[in-house]
Amino acid sequence: MVKGISRRVIVVRAPDPRFFDQAIFLMKEDALHQDGVTAEQVVEEARRVAAGYIRRNTERPQGARWYQRLPGWAWFLAGGALVGVLWALTAAV
Repeated sequence: MVKGISRRVIVVRAPDPRFFDQAIFLMKEDALHQDGVTAEQVVEEARRVAAGYIRRNTERPQGARWYQRLPGWAWFLAGGALVGVLWALTAAV
């Protein structure tokens, strides 16, 4: 929480409200005073960062190997099957 300080913020509304309602960005004091930076560029950067956060945290990587794309329940079943096979082999001996 920021007390006693006046800060500029950018509020970006979520295009898909399943993940969040809004993202709040605290601007640097000199963000708009840099050479050639407009308010539209700052808002667009905030939107880009918010979209990138959702993309990184919800999608699987494109180059992931087949075993990295398997859901957790498939690994659970594969482990159970492996234990069953090992048990059957040791019981047969």
